Amino acid sequence: MANQVLLKGGLLIDGNGGGVIENAGVLNHGERITAVGPVDLIPVPENVEIVDVEGKVIMPGLVDAHVHLIGVKNLNLMLAVLEPTEIQMGRALKDLPKLIDAGVTAIRDVGSPVALHIRNLIKDGVYEGPRVKTSYKILGQTGGHGDIHMLPPEFNMNRTCDGVDDCRKAAREQFRAGADFIKICSSGGVLSEKDDPRSPQLTVEEISAIVYEAEAVGSYVASHAQSTQGIINALKAGVKTIEHGILIDEEGIELMLENEAYLVPTLAIVKRIVDVGDQYGVPEFGLRKARTYYDLHIQNMKKAYAAGVKIAAGTDFAGCDPVAHGGNALELELLVNDVGVTPMEAIVSGTKTSAEAIGLGDEIGTIEKGKLADLIIVDGNPAEDISVLLDTNNIKQVYVGGKRYKNGEAVKKEVELI
Repeated sequence: MANQVLLKGGLLIDGNGGGVIENAGVLNHGERITAVGPVDLIPVPENVEIVDVEGKVIMPGLVDAHVHLIGVKNLNLMLAVLEPTEIQMGRALKDLPKLIDAGVTAIRDVGSPVALHIRNLIKDGVYEGPRVKTSYKILGQTGGHGDIHMLPPEFNMNRTCDGVDDCRKAAREQFRAGADFIKICSSGGVLSEKDDPRSPQLTVEEISAIVYEAEAVGSYVASHAQSTQGIINALKAGVKTIEHGILIDEEGIELMLENEAYLVPTLAIVKRIVDVGDQYGVPEFGLRKARTYYDLHIQNMKKAYAAGVKIAAGTDFAGCDPVAHGGNALELELLVNDVGVTPMEAIVSGTKTSAEAIGLGDEIGTIEKGKLADLIIVDGNPAEDISVLLDTNNIKQVYVGGKRYKNGEAVKKEVELI
């Protein structure tokens, strides 16, 4: 019989953005939530484990909608592709407990040769970690952002594709390998040497072919899109999520609203590169481009937020300094401090909206009856001070599908079996 756990007496933030519930209770039966609300109104079944979380906050686990579970040593991609993937997989596996420790219960990997295998190992119970959705290899044009064009083509870890037919085949290859969705590059980027964030990449026709293949198998496309035209092209072709969105303009914002697309700003990686990237081997071209566009990026995110665009939280962290996993709540803090969202809106971005963006909105992201019991117990109230989530010592318990992966002693005031 599945274990039943009642989290009792905490302040509930359910992820929907509404009011909090004091002296709340959440009853988990196996992997799912079976009751939520004032604890006095929840019938207590026999043989239930009661965990007293009085003085703590119960909230959904964090969902990082843009990471690279890739195990690189640094952000110099030329060096990364020269390492064996087996070594990188070893490093990436070490990142799983860091993510759990930070309260991250689900991630979307947007490009990694090893994340697909790590996802499968977690599903098989060989390793413990957050839920993983992955695109496997990134699709991009020859000489574009997805092409490691500082090295000969045979070193490329991603999949270059040119023309409608080749793009269609490339998408099919990723799904054949087991990808959950497709990641493309419809513009240049910051950490690629020879292209420019202002440049569009892939045509609308090429992107449309990839979107068709994704939708044919019930999936979707996420696009690295920093240039104004690259964002517009991706949205016209039916892309679901826009990653970065640095140079989004009014037309792009309108298209996002019309298409009900999601924007994943990834402010955290740029902030870290601008602040300390020069101390950790970030190439000079990456430092220069990050510094050039950082302020403009923030201003355009403010415009998108004011217009009502759906914003999901993603860090673009890759597991190495200065973007090591474990500090993933930085994205929420930047949304509050730089973009101007409220702490509660940031929580929704990092839970409910991110879950929707990665295709798991029906299962996780909010604490509701019937959903998977992905939740965390926090010391401090992030709805009042979002920075509480940045200190992993404040994340006292972490549950993924009802299974407790982190169990802070400070929470265990009362643990008993009835």
